[in-house]
Amino acid sequence: MKYSVLAGLAAALIASGAAAFDPFVVRDIRVEGIQRTEAGTVFSYLPVKVGDTLTDDKASQAIKSLFGTGFFKDVRLEVEGNVLVVLIEERPAIASLEFVGTKAFDKENLRKGLREVGLAESRIFDRALVERAEQELKRQYLSQGYYAAQVTTTVTPLERNRVGITFAVDEGEIAKIRQINIVGARNFKEKDLLNLFNLRTPGWLTWYTKNDQYSKQKLSADLETLRSYYLDRGFVEFNIESTQVSISTDKQDIYITINISEGDQYTVSGVKLAGELLLAEEELLKLVTIKPGSLFSREQVTATTKAIADRLGNEGYAFANVNAAPELDKEKKQVAFTLFVDPGRRVYVRRIQVQGNTRSRDEVIRREMRQMEAAWYDGEKINKSRTRVDRLGYFDEVTVETPAVPGTTDQVDLNVNVKEKPTGNLMIGAGLSSSEGLVFSGSVNQQNLFGSGKHVGVGFNTSKINKLYSFSYTDPYHTVDGISRGFDLYMRDTDTSQLNTIATYATKSLGGGVRYGIPIGEDDTVNFGLAYDNTQIKTTTYTPQRFKDFLTQYGDKFSGLIGTLGWSKETLDSRIYPMKGYVAKVGGEVGLGGTLRYYRTNLQYQRYFPVGRDTTLMLNGEFGLADGLGGRPLPFYKYYYAGGVGSVRGYKAGSLGPIADDATNTEERLGGDRRLIANAEFLFPMPGGGLDKSFRLGAFVDAGWVWGVGQKMNVGDMRYSAGLSLAWTSPLGPLKFSLAQPLNKKDTDKTQRLQFQMGTIF
Repeated sequence: MKYSVLAGLAAALIASGAAAFDPFVVRDIRVEGIQRTEAGTVFSYLPVKVGDTLTDDKASQAIKSLFGTGFFKDVRLEVEGNVLVVLIEERPAIASLEFVGTKAFDKENLRKGLREVGLAESRIFDRALVERAEQELKRQYLSQGYYAAQVTTTVTPLERNRVGITFAVDEGEIAKIRQINIVGARNFKEKDLLNLFNLRTPGWLTWYTKNDQYSKQKLSADLETLRSYYLDRGFVEFNIESTQVSISTDKQDIYITINISEGDQYTVSGVKLAGELLLAEEELLKLVTIKPGSLFSREQVTATTKAIADRLGNEGYAFANVNAAPELDKEKKQVAFTLFVDPGRRVYVRRIQVQGNTRSRDEVIRREMRQMEAAWYDGEKINKSRTRVDRLGYFDEVTVETPAVPGTTDQVDLNVNVKEKPTGNLMIGAGLSSSEGLVFSGSVNQQNLFGSGKHVGVGFNTSKINKLYSFSYTDPYHTVDGISRGFDLYMRDTDTSQLNTIATYATKSLGGGVRYGIPIGEDDTVNFGLAYDNTQIKTTTYTPQRFKDFLTQYGDKFSGLIGTLGWSKETLDSRIYPMKGYVAKVGGEVGLGGTLRYYRTNLQYQRYFPVGRDTTLMLNGEFGLADGLGGRPLPFYKYYYAGGVGSVRGYKAGSLGPIADDATNTEERLGGDRRLIANAEFLFPMPGGGLDKSFRLGAFVDAGWVWGVGQKMNVGDMRYSAGLSLAWTSPLGPLKFSLAQPLNKKDTDKTQRLQFQMGTIF
């Protein structure tokens, strides 16, 4: 005889104290209705075993346990004599997940995201998970500005107890910001205030920046920028009273209205110090940048409190706190400040921890640290450490944190967090002119070989003029003291007859050498090296006579040792997007033996002057001087040339300098033994790009010239050009363009107005 004990979860939940059957001892258990699930899986979750006495409570517990697995749609228990029969109706399995109309997101990424929350092919179908996935998909579209997006989920039953799930998406169009209004601005033009914002109405560049798409986070950042703008100009009582964001009925247009209250401008009436100063008051007052009589500026107040806290931090007081307490005189429109100084306890660094370096080895980062473990905390050394790690060029982002050690009052840890970037570089250079068309060159470099910090580079040039194959290797820490060592090999063929700007001759060179770099300070390095060079020269009927005379007297094969010596100092805040700092270099090479007897020297000074928050002025000057030694003249293939990218834009490469007396082509230049280059460039972000640093525009003026052997240096000989430059860190890699106009072109000058460089990273 068969008795139904309990059926379904509902029965389990409403089971009363009245027994549905008499308790009995289970002699056997049989499972029916399973298709995919193993019987052993059911037995493992079933709290009733053979030999147990089955009661109402145990039966209810058994059904709850099986339902709790999520595998089954229905569970029933029946009794046949002393045999417990477990009747199972399995939930369907997911046979397929399909996405229709999802253009904004990659389908594989969507599947991966759903898999992480338990929704994937071959898994058990759970409608609650499907509904949650649908809501998450809608949320993702809203975060991307698709406010009109509609998601429809279809569950299709299939054979063998399976289902197919389809998410059909009608994305619609991305909602764009059509208008931003600032209400209440009296002292500044609304247009000037809106230029401070990242968010903006559609423009010619917003297809790339996406700044015409509303984002709550971006709006909050823009409001803080607006607040800072007023507070830095004396408006102590400035307030953002309300912000309204509305969307059109078709969910395509967004309107933002910001209501502000400017208040009155205040001037500073006085500043004084209070609290535990530790250092001499006169020394701390030198760090105060807010002066009586000047307009109130929150930026200057913040800079002052930070400077005092940093100064105390250099003495080991990592948690020094400096608060500026204002006192407003509303009648006189003045504000006085009292700077309360609380140095806290002196602390030392317990441990330095490096995080985020999945490729670079810890030692590559640790050897740049100037703050040592178990030493007193020094804010200046910590900042220097962060700068040195950033200058490596291996990381997109470098941040330093100094959390307190739990349970102590005088210890901190130094956490260095880095975000790695590709350090391989494939660069392709190109110049455009009417005579040659495009000329290509390139190089392949790996700045961080296998995460060791070592540099390897291979260069090549396959143009009609230069055929170059080079290899270089540098170990920046050949010794633990930071002495670097590098090796170079090269093979170069040059045929100037194809250039039409340099006197005609051809060279075939083969060489290699070793070089060292010795740090003599935090930013100073002395470099020296020794190389061997073998060069053979060939002439044509168009080669200048003075070059032929040189070869007749000294031969057409030159070989020997070349020694190099130099000094460099770099204080740039960034190599990718510098805003301040300078680079100074002095270097030279000397032919030491064999048939080479000459010297070449080069001096360069480049400095960045910050003009505003996001603009800077770059000034660059270079001077080169060369001559022969031991009574020999300077080999003509060691002459200087100028013109083109890297010197004077707007003129063809190598086209500036003296012309041979017997030259058959007035465009062919001899080169010279002295070169002077000067550049000035005002760098600023792309208009309409907000604070986006992937674009950078420049307005430049270049000047330069080369003087030949025996010529008197005359600044009046120099050529000048002016133009615009564009640097774009594109998704494909760095791109650089320049459009230059020669300012004092002579009839014999060769111009090249458009120049560009493009590359990619890996």
